[in-house]
Amino acid sequence: MDITYTPSPHFNDRQSPIDALVVHYTDMESTQKALDWLIDPRSQVSAHYLISETGRIHALVEDSKRAWHAGESFWKGRTDINSCSLGIELSNPGHSHGYTPFPDAQINALIQLCLHLQARWNIPSSRILGHSDVAPHRKQDPGHLFPWNKLHHHGLGLWPSLPPASRAQDLFKTLSTIGYDISSPEHAILAFQRHFQPHKLDGIPDTETLALAHGLLASAP
Repeated sequence: MDITYTPSPHFNDRQSPIDALVVHYTDMESTQKALDWLIDPRSQVSAHYLISETGRIHALVEDSKRAWHAGESFWKGRTDINSCSLGIELSNPGHSHGYTPFPDAQINALIQLCLHLQARWNIPSSRILGHSDVAPHRKQDPGHLFPWNKLHHHGLGLWPSLPPASRAQDLFKTLSTIGYDISSPEHAILAFQRHFQPHKLDGIPDTETLALAHGLLASAP
């Protein structure tokens, strides 16, 4: 992997062992602007890694330290996701500057990095998540164009294992069991749709939403 070390001053000590990866997009016009902001003493934000559109990886914070990337977050009853996770930023203009598909070189570098980190820290595949998964009230990155299914082909991340079916059950209970914060149901459904149903981003569940949620729950550890 092509890794450049560009230290950020924004980190502190972890309170939990590493057991998750959180994928973000930068929501900035260029990799350089994102990099400058992540290491700027004024920003108070950071990530462990930043990957450019060409696949160049910048290491910003040591894995053993707690970077400041997830913010107010929740997954499976835990709220301090920064303490237990590694944050990976993908350079992308995001929804603020003309959201675009992620280049193959960037996604291939992400897959290599995730496989490396997963092996190094024994991270379960089910805990490779998007920022919007852990912060559905506030965030929508990495967004509906992110190829979660491609990561899944490499054994990375959540993906339903069952084909769509119309089994009726309590969707919010299912989402909660998977790990989502359901205090705002519409935001929870939108976060789920961004990850697993990107062709339908309306926050309204249909039979496919129900089937995918059930299939995901059935396939999760």
